[in-house]
Parts: sequence; structure tokens; C-alpha cells
Amino acid sequence: MADGDTWRDRHPSTARILAYGTTALSALLVLLALLLPSQPTLLTPGHFIRIPVEAIFGAALLLVLPPRARRVVSALAGAGLGLLTVLNLLDIGFNEALGRGFNPVFDWTLLGDGESFLQDSIGRAKASAVAIGALVLVLCLLVLMTLAVVRLGNLMARHSALATRITLVLGTLWVACTVSGVQMAGVPVAAESTAGVIQNRAQQVRASLADEQAFAKEAGADAFRDTPGDRLLTGLRGKDVIFTFIESYGRSAIEDPLMAPGVDAALADGTKRLRAAGYSARSGWLTSSTYGGSSWLGHSTFMSGLWIDNQQRYRTLTASDRLTLTSAFKRTGAWRTVGIMPGLTKGWPEASLYGLDRVYDSRDLGYQGPKFSWSTMPDQYALSAFERLEHGKNRSKERAGRRAEPHSKPLMSFVILTSSHNPWAPLPKMIGWDQIGDGSVYNAIKKAGKNPVDVWQHTAHIRTEYGKSIQYSLHSLIAYLQKYGTKDTVLVFLGDHQPLAKVSGDHAVHDVPVTLVAHDPAVLKRISGWHWTPGLRPGPKAPVWRMDTFRNRFLTAYGSQPGSGAPRPAS
Repeated sequence: MADGDTWRDRHPSTARILAYGTTALSALLVLLALLLPSQPTLLTPGHFIRIPVEAIFGAALLLVLPPRARRVVSALAGAGLGLLTVLNLLDIGFNEALGRGFNPVFDWTLLGDGESFLQDSIGRAKASAVAIGALVLVLCLLVLMTLAVVRLGNLMARHSALATRITLVLGTLWVACTVSGVQMAGVPVAAESTAGVIQNRAQQVRASLADEQAFAKEAGADAFRDTPGDRLLTGLRGKDVIFTFIESYGRSAIEDPLMAPGVDAALADGTKRLRAAGYSARSGWLTSSTYGGSSWLGHSTFMSGLWIDNQQRYRTLTASDRLTLTSAFKRTGAWRTVGIMPGLTKGWPEASLYGLDRVYDSRDLGYQGPKFSWSTMPDQYALSAFERLEHGKNRSKERAGRRAEPHSKPLMSFVILTSSHNPWAPLPKMIGWDQIGDGSVYNAIKKAGKNPVDVWQHTAHIRTEYGKSIQYSLHSLIAYLQKYGTKDTVLVFLGDHQPLAKVSGDHAVHDVPVTLVAHDPAVLKRISGWHWTPGLRPGPKAPVWRMDTFRNRFLTAYGSQPGSGAPRPAS
């Protein structure tokens, strides 16, 4: 073997094949990156059989640059294209789950929340494997895209005459297709999507940064900011008020042909049962600030009277002293305020924003049973613990005709039910209230439930199980009110957002049902002007309000007066 012989010298045919293959793969990788859409519905073969104008301009630029500049520009362009591909993939995931694209300013923290959700759903080991795989994919895209563009740039430099002719032909063809409007499979052959994506990204970043100042100004305007406690919620004094969010309880659950029959039957049956117990209800629609997830954005929008649709707004709100719907009860001094938060597994600083005297998270509710995928405990158990720890103490004193310390005041409760959180398998089922105990009884129920992996193989199965989860949450809440409610109980329950697009469908509205239930007719009389539908099911023509308008409407309906004044002892 001669000195200096290389592998290429010894195997020239194989080396040529590998070189051609690597070049072809480089070109394919660049084209796929330039044509990759941000919407999952656009991932069709026809979308990738197009001529991207960015490739033509990029090739023309590399052909006229000197060698050193060409290598630098190629490397930068490749890294940029790799980053753009990562952002497009994030867009696809966010559009599929949350019904919106990825915001490069606000949404990075949601990736950590997504990993936490995976840990709760499939276990820490599998979630870690997914996270490592995603990180490896990102690094590979950045490195391989850079190498691909550099390789193509060097190849064009070595064959500049041929590359120039091909670039001119493709440029002419692109112009002709643009002028004549040539399409393939309903998609224009002449593509210019990447430039538009980059422009949209830049506009999104500018708008996101400008939103901080706009929101700060908006948050500073609050008609009830200085209202003293004796002028707040005078129409609900003496009532036990419960605000309850049902996870992912959206309009689709009530109106979708596959899910609606079971959910509507549960609402109709619940209306009948509560009417027999002396309760009446009115229902309407609220447009949530979030979709498919990020429940805390919906909660804070409803409670604060501000439109909280991103993490920056949420952080600004939680650092403020904004009067929330629940903290208004606290300000009066007339209610004990508590939170039942089975979805919380660690400290929750937001309790001060919501004016809660006591927060019970998953560690405080005494549950000794199994998790149901993401949900730490069944809704019926969480409500049973609420009765045992707080509400039942007041009920026993009411039956004795007195209220005594330490819970001498009526309750205002903020309850979040989580059994309808995805992946909707396995699901708990209703059992006798006297059978719940410490929750150990749910071990057998979980074991008999469905596997999330099996459910998520078919969209129809996912939607069916989602509908069943909403039915379970509704049955739990209605049965609780039927068994433990009193003549002074007032219940407001609603969804925080629609389920993800795989369930609610592409381009679904962001509406969620909202219902107010009371035993005292005077409570419902105060909202007669809202024109809500009688019963637990809002009608198709019931009013649709933005969720951030509810706080002021509710405060006003129940006697709150905007403005300041000398505080007087609460009645």
C-alpha cells in the first residue's frame, strides 16, 4: 500500500456514492427545513413539493461571495435554519396541544411544565428519556443543518458555472409559477414561506416586548382597587360561596356529537337532582384566555378581571396587589377563605394574590390512594376532603344553630378539580361517600382502568374518554352539592379551557361553560339581567363573555360599589 493512500483512494466507487448521497441528504434537509410548516394540518406531501425562493436567493448569494465570507455566511445560515426548524417544530407541538404557536419570548418556561406533566403521566424515567431525546434532536438539527449548508456552498463554489445555470433556471421557474399561480395538490408551487415566518417571528417578539408596558398600564386601572370591605359583596353575606374549576371543561364537551350525549345527559340529570334538592341554576359561556392547557392563565383571568394569556402577564399579575374575585371576599373580613388544590405538589406563592387564609394542596388532603395519571387524586375524594377539613365543620355548627371559632365565618372556597386533566386514562368512578376513606379503595379502580398508551392510539378513543372524564367531574360536584350543600350554599363552577385540538378539533372556539347554582332565589334574582340559560347546560344562544369581564360583573351584581371610602366594620 503506497504511503498517503486514503480510504477514498482505495474505494473510489464507494466514496463517490457516499459523497453523492451526503450531498443529496444535505439538499433534502435544507429543503425540508425551508418548507416545514408550523401547522400540523399542513404536513402533507404537496406542501413539500415546492420551490422555496429563499433557496434561490441563498444560492445566488453564496455564488458571489469570496471563499472565506462564503464559509462564514454558510455556517451562520445553516445555524439559523436549524434554529428556525426547532421553532417550527415547537409551533407544531404548541398548535396541536394549545391551539396557538410557540412564543419565543414567553413560552420557554412551559417546556419545563411539559416535562413535569410527562413525569406525572408516564413516569420520571420515561419523561427523562423524552427530554434527553428532544435535546439530542435539537443539537443534531443545529449541527447537521450547519454542515449541510456549508457542504452545499462548497459544492456550488467548485461547480460555479453549473450552479449558476441551475439557480437561474429555478429562479425563472419560480417567477413563472408565481405569475401563473401554478399549484400542486392545492398548494402554490412557488413558495416564500420562510421569509414570512422570519418576519412574523420578528413582529411577534416586538409585540411581546411591547405588551409588557401595555399590560402594566391596563392592570393599573381597577375600579374596585380601593373599595373598602364593607362595600364589597354585600349581597352574599352569610353565604358559603364555592368557586370551582373543572379541568378542560370546554364547549366541545357540550356540543360535539361524539362527546355531547353523555355530558348533556349528566347535566340534565344534575339539573333534575339539584332542583329536587331545592337548588336552581343559570348557565352561560365565557371565552377563556388559554386553550388546551396552561390552566393557571384561565384561573387568573377569571379571578383578576385581566386578560392573562401569557407567562409574562401572569408573572406581572402575581407580583402585584390586584384585587381578585377571591381576595375581595378576604377584604370584607366576613368570610374564611380556603383553597382546595389537589393538583399542587409544592408551595404556591400565588395564595396571597387570591387572598386565601388556608391552602390545601395534594400533601394536605390525606390521600393514600394511587394517582390517576397526572391527577393526584379523584375529584370525589378531593371534595370529600374539603367536606372533612373545612365545609363540614361549618355545617355541623349550622345544624347546632351556632357558629363557633375557629371557623365561625361562612366559607369562600376556591376548588380546582383535576380528574378531567389529560391524558384521561385511567379514570376513577363514583363510589359511596362513606366508602372513600383515605382513598385506598381507588387502588382497585385504577388497576381496572384503561392504559393511556392504548387510549391515545386512536383519536376517537381519546375523545370518548375525555367525555367520560367530564361526566365524572360533573357527577362528583353535583353529588357533593346534593349531599352536603345547605340553604346558604352558592356554587359557581366553570371550565378553565377547551381540551387540546385532538379532542376539540382544529380552530375550535375558546369558550367554556360557566354555571351559578344557589338555593336562595334572591341570589339568582341578582343575575337575572345576565340572561343566562336556566339549568346546568348553557344554551347555544346563551351570552358569550370574555372571561376577564366576569369579575366586575359578579362584584357589581352582588352589591359591590366601585371607589374608595372610609372603611366600616363588615356586617
